[in-house]
Amino acid sequence: MLSRVAETLYWMARYVERAENIARLVNVNNLLLMDLPKGVSPGWEPLIDIIGTRELFRDLYDDFSENSVLEYLIIEKNNPSSILSALLNARDNTRTVREVIPRQVWEAINSSYYFVKENAQGALSKRGRFFFMKHVVESAHLIFGALDATLNHNLGYTFIRFGSLLERADMTSRIIDVRSARLIHNQTSRPFENIQWMSVLRSLSAYQMYRQQMGVRVRPREVLQFMLQDNMFPRSVLFCLNTLRRLTEDMPNNVDMVDRIEHSINELRAQNAAKLKDTNILHLYIDELQIDLADIHQQLSEQYFLH
Repeated sequence: MLSRVAETLYWMARYVERAENIARLVNVNNLLLMDLPKGVSPGWEPLIDIIGTRELFRDLYDDFSENSVLEYLIIEKNNPSSILSALLNARDNTRTVREVIPRQVWEAINSSYYFVKENAQGALSKRGRFFFMKHVVESAHLIFGALDATLNHNLGYTFIRFGSLLERADMTSRIIDVRSARLIHNQTSRPFENIQWMSVLRSLSAYQMYRQQMGVRVRPREVLQFMLQDNMFPRSVLFCLNTLRRLTEDMPNNVDMVDRIEHSINELRAQNAAKLKDTNILHLYIDELQIDLADIHQQLSEQYFLH
């Protein structure tokens, strides 16, 4: 497979996954603000920290108001992580490899992009927001479902899966880091801690599976253990890393990639969830995890794309 095609498929998947994650984040934050009383609500600012582009946001906007943050996350063309930018990039990448992608996948990505472009203004208001975000999430599921059901599960499919899982692990770690820091530091919110930890789970569509798997109340230690170290939940970081490890078995010259991912898996398994409840320890570990994920991307890029 040409390195250009492999890289394009990889980034196509990352952008679709990114659009889905941002849509889910906006929806859950919207619900959280309705559940919490005034004075306790974290507002919309934490979402900017989750996607890690505070500096760029401050260059473009004067405040962290609902309208500014939503505009930045949904339609801002200068924000590479906005839903519109992510789907535009996914569409542009897909167009260059249409000869290897099933027609229905191209049509689904194209349709999703135009839906966002034509309806994004409506999502800035409370009235149309839920329907808009739900449509973006369901479109991403349709795209990945069509890829799974209609594309040959060859090396190209391996790079698509690699891209979506690495993006997913990255977003899971960001949500845990930012949300957990806000929860632990803000003493005023202590009485509402349970609601906020539930929002962490819901940000990742994990609440129902958490209750089935852990069988306990929503508590910090168990939430961190589930979202970081669970072997079966598809949005936990460990599940993503284990799957990336298996995917590398299909890649040529894969020894260094396998070693790199196994290092991250071993580091994650060695973490004690009880100690991670401490904000500083959790933040330091998430920093290391973020560096690991960036290194995995860099190694993949150098080994398979730069030729």
